[in-house]
Amino acid sequence: MEPIQDDFKILPATKDDMQKVYDLIVELAEYEKLKHMVIGDVKDMEKWALGEDPVIFINCGWLNGKIIAYSLHFRNYSTFLCKPGIYLEDIYVQPEYRGRGYGKKMLLYLSKLCYEKGYGRMEWQVLKWNKPSIDFYESLGAEPLNEWLQYRLVGDSLKKCAEKFDQLK
Repeated sequence: MEPIQDDFKILPATKDDMQKVYDLIVELAEYEKLKHMVIGDVKDMEKWALGEDPVIFINCGWLNGKIIAYSLHFRNYSTFLCKPGIYLEDIYVQPEYRGRGYGKKMLLYLSKLCYEKGYGRMEWQVLKWNKPSIDFYESLGAEPLNEWLQYRLVGDSLKKCAEKFDQLK
């Protein structure tokens, strides 16, 4: 593995970075074979990252004046720990820059942020088939939560539940 070059920097995303971050999100979706699920756009992302009520935090990995990686996270909360945490939605390094420690540096940066703020944990998901990422996370001491199932309401299911609430007396 090539060592990290000294000019690799991690900086919070700005409005000027949003199109590149969005392009990287599309690259990640293609890698995960989930591009069909990308329905939002740059304006949506700007609203939630930079608008009046920001709910996501985006960091860009810069090398030689170019964004080659990003992470996107938000805060969550553990009722058992009674502490907030970080939920890492995405971490992505472009393929030609992988294996050089940039992804590790970005993940460790978020770990440090989480620890220094007094948060209780950092968590994320990985697709079951993504063995390189699983191996990477486990090499850092991360553990899978095999006893938990994730559930999701989206689209029509979400709408139907919202409508059911409105029908309650």
